[in-house]
Amino acid sequence: MPGQGAEKKMKHDHHGAEGMHHDHHKMMIKDFRKRFWISLILTLPILFISPIIQDFFGYEFRLPANSYILWGLSSVVYFYGGWPFLKGFRDEIKEASPGMMTLIALAISVAYFYSSATVFGLQGVDFFWELATLIDIMLLGHWIEMKSVLGASRALQLLVKMMPSEAHRITGDKVEDIPLKELQKDDLILIKPGEKVPADGVIIEGTSYLNEAMLTGESKPVKKGKDEKVIGGAINGNSDLKVRVQHTGEESYLNKVIKMVEDAQKKKSKMQNLSDRAAKWLTYIALAVGFTTLAVWLAFGFPFVYALERMVTVMVITCPHALGLAIPLVVAISTAVSAQNGLLIRNRTAFEESRKITAILFDKTGTLTMGNFGVTRVESVDGNYSPEEILRLASALEQKSEHPIAQGIIRKVKENNVTIPEAGNFSAITGKGVQAEVEGKTIKVVSPGYLKEQNIELPKAAYSDEAETVIFVLIGDKLAGYIALADEVRAESPEAIEIFRKNDIKVMMATGDNERTAKAVSEKLGLDKYYSEVLPDQKVEVVKQLQQQGEFVAMTGDGVNDAPALAQANVGIAVGSGTDVAAETADIILVNSNPQDIAQLILFGKATYRKMIQNLVWATAYNVVAIPLAAGVLYSTGFVLGPAVGAVFMSLSTIIVAINAQLLKRQIGK
Repeated sequence: MPGQGAEKKMKHDHHGAEGMHHDHHKMMIKDFRKRFWISLILTLPILFISPIIQDFFGYEFRLPANSYILWGLSSVVYFYGGWPFLKGFRDEIKEASPGMMTLIALAISVAYFYSSATVFGLQGVDFFWELATLIDIMLLGHWIEMKSVLGASRALQLLVKMMPSEAHRITGDKVEDIPLKELQKDDLILIKPGEKVPADGVIIEGTSYLNEAMLTGESKPVKKGKDEKVIGGAINGNSDLKVRVQHTGEESYLNKVIKMVEDAQKKKSKMQNLSDRAAKWLTYIALAVGFTTLAVWLAFGFPFVYALERMVTVMVITCPHALGLAIPLVVAISTAVSAQNGLLIRNRTAFEESRKITAILFDKTGTLTMGNFGVTRVESVDGNYSPEEILRLASALEQKSEHPIAQGIIRKVKENNVTIPEAGNFSAITGKGVQAEVEGKTIKVVSPGYLKEQNIELPKAAYSDEAETVIFVLIGDKLAGYIALADEVRAESPEAIEIFRKNDIKVMMATGDNERTAKAVSEKLGLDKYYSEVLPDQKVEVVKQLQQQGEFVAMTGDGVNDAPALAQANVGIAVGSGTDVAAETADIILVNSNPQDIAQLILFGKATYRKMIQNLVWATAYNVVAIPLAAGVLYSTGFVLGPAVGAVFMSLSTIIVAINAQLLKRQIGK
């Protein structure tokens, strides 16, 4: 069968590429660390034997081949320490989006080649000490930043893992275990209780509850019988199923999701973060001012070597040391503080962008609500039995059942520490409920359909809330009361929505649940809009639609079905209780499923961004003063900024930036 080999290869590539990506991140961190320490060690002798530093501190230490030793050590720092920046420069130019790497490469290359020329006969002062310290600080900044941001996405690898590795194929009357990749269209397979469905298919025999929550986001397990479809990756509930395989590999639902995730991630990685945008402008300024300086000094009739020295000074000064640390320090602190508050940041650009969010789309299940069926009310109808008693008697009939409603009732009874009574003489009332003998009474737990059949009047109050599912309890043959269950709204949801409101953010919900339930939850929470019965691939459409309307969209979700939408959204936030896959396609992961944390995230994102801007201002303010002075604006008064004074300014701006970044810690503590 064609496509079989391709699918195998695809799986293999996913695992390979994604795993490599993660390890690659670790390797890069190690590489930057090593380059930093080696360059730093070489910088010490460079500083010690640099004539400028000696003049500044007023000591004399000349080795016979002083300038050659200086040149030798600096060459190692330039080519070894500067290598990541030179390589990065090449990549940025290829992409035609100059950023940080271009700026650093420009400054260190100008400094290196000019200084080398002075060693071999050009008149002028060398910039070796500038070159070395600049490379050290930039390596340090990149190392800090990479350490703080989590490794790139392993999403696809995890998606692939959702499939079991084997299937039980039925041939004639024997069942054999075969590797998943040998499974073909139209094979018959057996799926035992608790197992994952190995491929998309149709049920031939058997009935079971299937948990598709991870795939489709539907909160209740879905009952499926003969001729109904099952999705690969779903978890089989309580009984055996025989299934005829429809899609394997490439065509399967899960693979379509994988494909959508890949596409969205490719698009997103093109965004430039703040420091790159700042660096781009500084690069243009450095080049413009540099050449202007050269031209002006030459026009005034100064010798070429003097004009050249001024130009080089300007270009080296334009790449402020402080810029290398301005943003990485803020990133490191904000990622650390966020992590302590249950937010893991995986994509820095998206975190910086969180301040722009105008609309937030929640996947209802498990974010705004608890994601499981809970008892919301127990009401007595005739007053003969208390609600507690009704619940206790009903629980006797539900303890053996796999049904989500039954499990909700049992959970409630256990929370109240009630002992579940014994039940005997079980019998099913076809399609309408169950009956049994409990403590000498005949108890029935039934659906509203049964009451209609028996002409028992439905109590009005039973349907006060559209989001609920209601079951009725009969004792003897009389209606004693009813139990209402629903996917409960989280206690923190209303407050979180309030915070979004204050920040002019529209709150919306997209859910796989039916229109009635969606509407009820939406009204209860006062949402701006809701989308019901949304299929997974439609969630991406909802996000795209909002983006076309000019909204800056944040999406929160917790299942595989949300993965493509999380990747598509401007900021994807995965909720911790969800699947690993969703977490891997998101930019930010919430450890607790608390929607208030998302509100905190947006406020903290704003605070972080303000710090970044302040630091950029500090880092470049020094330039605003230093560049004209280095270019020689005050030449007529006899003042031209010497490299030594430049160095003092530079150290100052770097220290200010470091202290300012630390102040961010106080922002979130409030």
